[in-house]
Amino acid sequence: MKLMGNFRMRQSKEATAAGIPAWLALALLAPVWLGGLSASAAPGPAATTRPNIVLIVSDDHGTDALGCYGNRVIRTPNLDRLAAEGTRFTHAFCTTASCSPSRSVILTGQQNHRNGMYGLQHDVHHFQSFAGTKSLPMYLADAGYRTARVGKFHVGPESAYAFQTILSGGAANDPASLGRSPVEMAERTRDFLSARDSRPFFLYYATDDPHRANAVLPNGRPTFETYPKPNSFGNRPAGYPEITPVVYRLDEVQVPEYLPDTPETRAELAEYYQSVSRLDQGVGRLLQILDETKLAEKTLVVYISDNGAAFPGAKTTLYEPGMRLPCIVRAPGHRRPGSVQSAMVTWADLTPTLLDAAGALPADGPFDGRSFRAGLEGAPLEGWDEIYASHTLHEVTMYYPMRVVRGRQFKLIHNLAAGLTYPFARDLIQSPTWISVQRAGREVYGHRRVEAFLHRPEFELYDLAADPHEVRNLADDPAHAGIKRELIAKLKAFQVATRDPWVHKWEYE
Repeated sequence: MKLMGNFRMRQSKEATAAGIPAWLALALLAPVWLGGLSASAAPGPAATTRPNIVLIVSDDHGTDALGCYGNRVIRTPNLDRLAAEGTRFTHAFCTTASCSPSRSVILTGQQNHRNGMYGLQHDVHHFQSFAGTKSLPMYLADAGYRTARVGKFHVGPESAYAFQTILSGGAANDPASLGRSPVEMAERTRDFLSARDSRPFFLYYATDDPHRANAVLPNGRPTFETYPKPNSFGNRPAGYPEITPVVYRLDEVQVPEYLPDTPETRAELAEYYQSVSRLDQGVGRLLQILDETKLAEKTLVVYISDNGAAFPGAKTTLYEPGMRLPCIVRAPGHRRPGSVQSAMVTWADLTPTLLDAAGALPADGPFDGRSFRAGLEGAPLEGWDEIYASHTLHEVTMYYPMRVVRGRQFKLIHNLAAGLTYPFARDLIQSPTWISVQRAGREVYGHRRVEAFLHRPEFELYDLAADPHEVRNLADDPAHAGIKRELIAKLKAFQVATRDPWVHKWEYE
């Protein structure tokens, strides 16, 4: 209790120095950022019962393209099976809708603005977490786990994200990488999983699917330009080893509400679906290997995506399609199969949760999330009704910091550089979906006006119950002024508690 009190007092002093009343800072911080100090109602497991852990991370996969999340067309039998045997989370969120920053949050339990991964890790962008950052595989290795990764990595430096065994390398979104061949990825893990070793294991299995595919121009620069043809999303005529391609018709895909229903969009969704069905087959092979090696009943399996689908309106935005994502968990024994969990969780909570499950959650861990281990099998969780998000950059030229607080009903987005035009990632601005809208001179994209998408006010306040598509901004509505003030105060406290360098903009701008 003394440690908890010291933590709260320290954060209270920092908040007061930033102009936030101490009583408000304490009230806001208590339920959200105590991390390991208030981890879980469940006791830590004994060393002999520590589960193996498999964390599956796909690339740019939204809830719109999964059978168990309501898509009646797409064929994802293996992920659907995982949900049927485990728990499906309905309110799970990334904290930043960009690959490297999101993966840094997944693997550290810290907001990207705290761990230093402000944008993409590619050499040309060169964002890295701070050298002293400690990540999930390192915590687990210290606790006696053997650790391995396969597929997409895309975080750095290596010293901050050290795995004992690297089962495949390859650059991010590299056509020659194993990340597009998920059955091969699964087979690459077989020896590691079945090794005669009494220690529990942690496997990080990360696909490139269903990210858009890129090509390389003669000058060496990558491009996603395929118009008028759809992007292939990694699908290719030669196929991939032991993958049965699942091809979708344009007239059968389900166009999400945030996208325009055009032939170009439908053609791209058909390719996207095929890529999702491919990664599902890789997950199926991985689950099969766990069954064959008699490890399934000893292994905690988690499936998530790093951010929403690679379409304008989702990826790189903190609108709902960009940040509300699949999260499927199957605990050893799965005593409550088919559970649905409504607690609001974020990827900042994953590292504390997995460490808690492993009995390795440090009492004073530097985490911005907290453990939801007590709810892994669907048990109700009290006090999980609010989440926070932080996006700063994607590519190095895409400076557009946003900070978000979202409750069950209201969501506030603070656009810290509102005077700038919203910057597009190359895979979005070069998508036939967006190009077709531009060339047709359309003024509306999905439910949102194109002008409103490109030029955003400093604050966006949405009543998600009445306006799930986030198009009626209530930030200047006098009737919602009290809600806006309350959420702004919570955002400030969040920024102070998570050591956000951008908190100073409240004072200087």
